[in-house]
Amino acid sequence: MNMDFHAKENADSYTGRVADDTWAHTMLSVVDPRDKRVVDIGCGSGIYSKAWAKLGAASVTGVDFSQVMLAAAQKQCTDEPRISFVQGDALETGLPDSCADVVFARALLHHLPDVRGFFSEVTRLLAPGGICLIQDRTIDDCAVPASPTHLRGYVFELFPPLLDVEAKRRPADRAVRAAMQQAGLAEIGRLSLWEVRRVYGTLDELTRDLRARKGRSLLHELTDAELEQLVDAICRKLAGQEPIREQDRWTIWIGQQV
Repeated sequence: MNMDFHAKENADSYTGRVADDTWAHTMLSVVDPRDKRVVDIGCGSGIYSKAWAKLGAASVTGVDFSQVMLAAAQKQCTDEPRISFVQGDALETGLPDSCADVVFARALLHHLPDVRGFFSEVTRLLAPGGICLIQDRTIDDCAVPASPTHLRGYVFELFPPLLDVEAKRRPADRAVRAAMQQAGLAEIGRLSLWEVRRVYGTLDELTRDLRARKGRSLLHELTDAELEQLVDAICRKLAGQEPIREQDRWTIWIGQQV
């Protein structure tokens, strides 16, 4: 079944992690966020809202449709006064026109039924010359073979039908670029990023996260018994390979308000 982002039992699914330097260096190669207004759409528990603040943004506004996720985000970011959160839809955030110098969205597109509507909202939010960075995985990113660093690949190796699930929901590069253009955004680049998701000191740390389906909405497609099969398989694959440096491959589409 699909993950319920409004369920209280999933409140901590995306907490306890920080954005890695691999992500930060990539963002800084595209935009200087110092003294900029950043809007983080689909902010979840605020991991990347906090990361933008650490990179020097003047203000960060996190937007999410789930009050449960926003409560977790506020808890994670209480030490950062430059961050605020609002409840809103990705297609209709409720924020003012031209209120952002940078619009960011990570792992959001594949949850949206209307990518064109989303980019129309991005265009409305961006001030003239503003930049959007939209980070998600295409089906090609998902289909990278499994390895001791690309753990997500083991899910598809053990349960091949889940790759069909991903193929139906993952954004197509051509469709994303067309939606950006239709919304009036100038495409100024596209990057492929191997982002370090997390470094696990021990295999036990990883298996606890897996059993909790922490930060992995795809695992909500598995039954408890199937999840245990996956945990057992990964334990066999990674035995003796601690620490575990988990990475995912992402595509980042970069557009500019003209």
